[in-house]
Amino acid sequence: MLSTSLPNDADDAPAVRYLQKILLDAIAVGASDLHLEPFEHDCRLRRRVNGQLQEIGQAPLTLKDALTSRIKILANLDIAEKRLPQDGRMKLVLSKTRSIDFRVSTLPTLFGEKVVLRVLDAAQTKLDISALGYDAAQEALLRQAITRPHGMILMTGPTGSGKTVSLYSCLHLLNQADINISTIEDPVEINLPGVNQVNLNERAGLDFPTALRAFLRQDPDIIMIGEMRDLETVDIAIKAAQTGHLVLSTLHTNDAPAALTRLRNMGVPAYNIAASLSMITAQRLLPHLCHCKQPLALTPATLRAAGFSEAALEGKWQAFGPVGCPRCGNSGYRGRVGIYQVMPVSAAIEELILQQAATTAIAAQAQREGVLSLRQAGLQKVRDGLISLDHTLASTNA
Repeated sequence: MLSTSLPNDADDAPAVRYLQKILLDAIAVGASDLHLEPFEHDCRLRRRVNGQLQEIGQAPLTLKDALTSRIKILANLDIAEKRLPQDGRMKLVLSKTRSIDFRVSTLPTLFGEKVVLRVLDAAQTKLDISALGYDAAQEALLRQAITRPHGMILMTGPTGSGKTVSLYSCLHLLNQADINISTIEDPVEINLPGVNQVNLNERAGLDFPTALRAFLRQDPDIIMIGEMRDLETVDIAIKAAQTGHLVLSTLHTNDAPAALTRLRNMGVPAYNIAASLSMITAQRLLPHLCHCKQPLALTPATLRAAGFSEAALEGKWQAFGPVGCPRCGNSGYRGRVGIYQVMPVSAAIEELILQQAATTAIAAQAQREGVLSLRQAGLQKVRDGLISLDHTLASTNA
């Protein structure tokens, strides 16, 4: 455990002081990730702020190996093993009432081990569905789905798109004394009092299928699985969803309809998919424009090409772009905002699943039922002045 409140003799070491400084700086600017990257003649430092990766300088080459060893010791990793990737976790104690967790990943490269630290600041995470950025209709659909007694809800999107926070927000809402909730995660990112949270430990034999089988013997009401990685995990989860349990999990796909194809490609029978799934959501996190934003003069042709409908072009609204000010560190962005696709699995979509219809056919049916695509959800927030059109176009498909 790395502590800022209880210094000792070891804290005088240059590597310890340097590590503490870059960690505190990352926390101060709200970084989500910190990268230490060794090259032949330097060791680059980068951090991700508001979803954007920024170079912040060079670590002294004389400290490169000491920094890596220090991090590996704090994360309970094998400092002698430099040929294989390793994953761990460490904690920075700021005060008696606040600490920050870091998820640590090492990767052997040509000139040493690259280290990436994911900042897990529970104090900055608001577990409130209403604060995540769903529009009113989407939020109502999600709340309805998670209050069902059984079925499966999947949240999809790339790494870093906020899926875990969305899952935790649902569990936070459902967490009551008369409900038994169990989770298996890799790793547990936020402590939820009242929820039975289990860390994956494959070296000890505790993988997703093993934990799920144990959960089903523990009288569960709700099960959360950190990620659907293999057919065995999916198979057990689907059977749980069909036998009176609510199951929540994540899947790496580009949008909600693609999750159905992904499950089919994993080997799940179509009838099991149709019988168990109740909702699929997809999401992205985009940089939130700072208050210093400036109006953009975009032509109707540009807006139509981006995907705005004729109806959306009507009325008075203004698109904005970034400027930069001291408050946002001259980046033009402050924080991030979510855009979402929320797709209930309706009777018509169930029928398409049973017919093993293509992803495009399922997406078309969802559109007919009023489901917004990620692009459409992003364009709504462009109209609201929350995000830039450029980021929306770069992060979503038409």
